[in-house]
Amino acid sequence: MQKITTFLWFDGQAEEAMNHYVSIFKNSKVLSVTRWPKGHPQEGQVLVASFELDGVTFQALNGGPQFKFTEAISLSIDCKTQEEVDHFWTRLTEGGGEPGRCSWLKDKFGVSWQVVPEQLPRLLQDPDRAKAGRVMSAMMQMGKIEIAKLEEAAKG
Repeated sequence: MQKITTFLWFDGQAEEAMNHYVSIFKNSKVLSVTRWPKGHPQEGQVLVASFELDGVTFQALNGGPQFKFTEAISLSIDCKTQEEVDHFWTRLTEGGGEPGRCSWLKDKFGVSWQVVPEQLPRLLQDPDRAKAGRVMSAMMQMGKIEIAKLEEAAKG
């Protein structure tokens, strides 16, 4: 059982967001949906939904317009290949998402994500500080991370 669960506050988009995320990540599923009961002004709409993305449980709440997502918190995706980076970047920015810099993006719901190939932290932590510096400089010029360009920078 997962001890800590990320809880996401939406303004009427919890079900749409959950279904979108589940469609993007392999090994993902809807776990439960609690809807407002009969007679409530929001009858039938999602109150809280639980879902799993690649084995990690999340909850989504339709809490209203009081709070918005900010870049102060993001969800980071570890990727092994450029194809994975491209897949997540494309799917999470579709429909109104915003590409950011240095692996960051915002999806159409305002949730911030980092799409990070496993090569990036390894190259940034290289004991050869000149090499790591070249990789950092290359990364700072990118939105979506391009592994080949990172490795080219590392070689000098």
